[in-house]
Order: sequence, then structure tokens, then C-alpha cells
Amino acid sequence: MPIRVLSDQLASQIAAGEVVERPASVVKELVENAIDAGATTINVDVRGGGRQLIQVADDGVGIPADEMEVAFMRHATSKLETASDLRAIETLGFRGEALAAIAAVSQVTAVSRTKEDSAGLRLTLEGGQKNSVESVGAPPGTVLAVVNLFYNVPARLKFLKTVTTEKRLIDEYVTRYALAFPDIRFRLTHDNRITFQSSGNGDKREVLSAIYGPETAKQLLIVSQPETTGDAAKEISVSGFAAPPNLNWANRKQISLFANDRWIKDNRLTYAVIQAYHTLLPTGRYPMAIIFLNLPAENVDVNVHPAKTEVRFRQANTIFGAVQRAVRETLIADSPIPHTTHFASFQHTGWAATAGDRGFTRREDPGAQTHLSLDWSVPETPDMETGSEAAAPVKAELGGKGLPIMRVVGQVGASYIITEGPDGLYLIDQHAAHERILFEKFMKAWDEEGANRGMAVQGLMSGFPVQLSPAQANLVSDQLELLTRLGLQLEPFGPNTFMIRTVPALLTGLDPAKA
Repeated sequence: MPIRVLSDQLASQIAAGEVVERPASVVKELVENAIDAGATTINVDVRGGGRQLIQVADDGVGIPADEMEVAFMRHATSKLETASDLRAIETLGFRGEALAAIAAVSQVTAVSRTKEDSAGLRLTLEGGQKNSVESVGAPPGTVLAVVNLFYNVPARLKFLKTVTTEKRLIDEYVTRYALAFPDIRFRLTHDNRITFQSSGNGDKREVLSAIYGPETAKQLLIVSQPETTGDAAKEISVSGFAAPPNLNWANRKQISLFANDRWIKDNRLTYAVIQAYHTLLPTGRYPMAIIFLNLPAENVDVNVHPAKTEVRFRQANTIFGAVQRAVRETLIADSPIPHTTHFASFQHTGWAATAGDRGFTRREDPGAQTHLSLDWSVPETPDMETGSEAAAPVKAELGGKGLPIMRVVGQVGASYIITEGPDGLYLIDQHAAHERILFEKFMKAWDEEGANRGMAVQGLMSGFPVQLSPAQANLVSDQLELLTRLGLQLEPFGPNTFMIRTVPALLTGLDPAKA
């Protein structure tokens, strides 16, 4: 096959594969353009998980009529003039590829008007080719509607996830930029239902409340840069929010990072946040944190990948340390080590052994002492069902491996049960054990009757409202039928809010919001 130059249309479709990976990519690029245009209000409307329609409307500066067609050409941008501009990029977009890439794999209608123009201009494109251009009445700003995404590259449709997954990814982009730009009023609708909106009053905690719910938002701790030394460190500002250790998740997806208000993905900085919680979280649990880095634009390279979510930092080690230190200092300030009332003090005797010693030797340090920071006690009334008495023998089974009969010795910090067995002491996470007991009871009931007739339920007299994040609300909406069979009957009760009407009978007496 001879070497030939690809047509512009085919080259655009190939380039679109890097920029437009899925519907969420389209939302990201259009929202970034709206932010760069100085918008104070951004409305995002989505249908069919983005396959049918993605429309982003803003009240920004608009596109001049004589530049509208140029805006949809490859490598056309108003944000760069010379190569030196790449060294200090301060806008979210700059590559001049997004609009051309989106238009190449969809049907696009763009309406825009500047404040100086008396009328707006409507441009329609299909597969990157212009269909029509006409003057229309329009308010200042831009409206971009993307219809039938990937209609001309059906192979791409096969790689899209479920509608629920695509909705969740779109939610992530919109909510993260609402956090980075709290002065902008955002509204997101899925299939004509409002799933997220922010007031644009500049209060980040209010945005957090809209994303995660008021109960979670009010628990978050404010992160601020601690005092540092060195010129490099002084150029870095760290701020944001971090959850206390008792508020944790099973994965690291609740860690959000921003560099100069750009949402980024950086494994090393994510690890810095996790390390800040070292010794504070159980194995397999991860924190929630929203971290904002502000640093000179020339110290961060955003021109790494067309998606612009991967970046490279100068002074990467300094930034890692600044993030870890800021989060750790916040956690320490919130949880000072208390002096225990159970023991006045613990005398440090200085016993030590080294390789080759036949026994232990004692180092004399009569003045050394340490305060214990944990509440060690044998509770008068155990929080869990451990039998008729706290010290009754316990028979446990874990992962199919039988454990010996154990005797309850005491409790640590109302969180762990200490038991004694033939081989020594065992430390049991009582909350995890309680969850496992409830889970096994639930699965047994499901196997016996629930799979056929549904779970036995307990009705609530007045219902119980629960507010979810946009992603959680989308998932619940798609699984209402399954949840009803499981005994959890929910009714929509406003944006991202559901009213709990029934709970499984096994969970009677528990907080319905945690069911």
C-alpha cells in the first residue's frame, strides 16, 4: 500500500480519539471553554448518558461572528500566540483541538453572541463539515449542543460503559469544576432532571454540601499550608478540605486534586494524601480529601496529554512534602492526643535486646514516661452482643478458618474488642464484625425467601429523607426495582434526595439513612 496523506476528515476522527474518549470528555472540554470565556453561569444538559445530547450554555464573552467557523478548525485557539506561552499556561484550554475533535464525531449546533454584536450566529456541523450558518437572536454567551455522539464511528460506541457509568463520569467533571470555581453558578441536568446545582456565591463548603450532602460537608476539616522554609516551598500554597479519620471509604476515589484550579490525576500526590493518614486508618480504608495547589504556572507542565488531566511538576518532591505536611498537620490539630484517666502514667523502663543477646538488658532512664492515648476499658455494657456477660467465651470464624474459643478481656476506644485465646491476644474490629454478622443474616434470609418473594420489610411511619451525591442518586434511580426487592423502598423527594418508606425487617432499629 503506497504512502498517502490522510484526508482532513479522517485525520480529525483519529485526533478525536485522543481528545474525545467518551461523553464525559465532551462535557469537560466544553465546560473548560466556558470557564475560560469568563462565564458566571454554566448550564449542562445531558440526555441518554451523553449519547443523545450534551448541551453546555454559558454567559461568557461569546465568539465573534467572523471567528465562529475558525473556532471549529484544528489547532485554532485564542489562548496561545507563541511557543513561549506554553511555558506558563494559565487557561484550562489551550491546544485548539477540542471543538474540531468533537465536531468530527458528532452533529454540532453552536449559537454565540458577543456583547458588542446586535445579533448572534448559529453554525451547524455534521461530521466536522459545515451545514449552515445564519444570524439569530441570542443573549450574550455561547450555547453548544452535541447530538448523536460517535454516530459516524460506531466502533467507539461499543467501548462506552453503561448509561449509569457515563452519567457518573459526567457528574465527576461538573462537580469538580464547581468546587474549583465556586463563584460560577453551575447546573447539571440528566434527562430533564436537575441532579446538581451550585449557587455561585463563592462558598466551597456549600458546594461540598451539594455534592456530598450536608452531613459529610460539615465534618470536613479545613486544610491550610503550614509554615515552611525555603524559597521553593514558599511558592507553593496548599488549601482545601480533609475528612477526619472516622470518615473513610473503601477506595481512593474520594481524593480530588487541583493544580491552579485544574482538576488533575496524580498518583504520587494521591499517595501523599494517603500517607498523611498513616496509622490513622485501618488497612484497606482510604480518606476523603479535596486539595488545591496554587503555584507559579511555569512550575507545572499541563501539555502532557490531550486530555490535560496529567501534569508534570517542577520541584515534585517539594510539592509532595507540602501536601503531606498540610494534611497531616490538619489532622493532628483536630485530634490532640488526650491524657488518659485510666492510668496516670506509664513508666518507660527501657528494656531492649539486640541480635546476639541471650536475654534482655535494661537501659536506665528513670525520668522517661509516656501518656497512653487510647481509652482502655472493660465496658460495663458492651456495644455488641457478646453474650450474657462481657467475659463470656467467644467462638468466631473468619474466612472459613475456625478460630479457637476466646474470652473477652476488654475494649479499646469503643472500637476494638480484645479477646484471649490459646495462642495469645486477638484484636477484633467490632464494627466490621457487626457488619459481617448483619450481612450473613441478610444473605441467609435472601437465600431462604427473598430471592423468590422479596425480603420481609418494616414500614416507617413518616418516611425518612436521605440526601445523596449526584453519582449516588443516579445509581439509586437506576436500581430502584432491585432495592425494592431487597426491602428498601425509596421514593424521589427532590434533587438527589429520596424518602425511605420501608427497610428490611432485619435492619429494624437501625438508622434508616445507614441501612
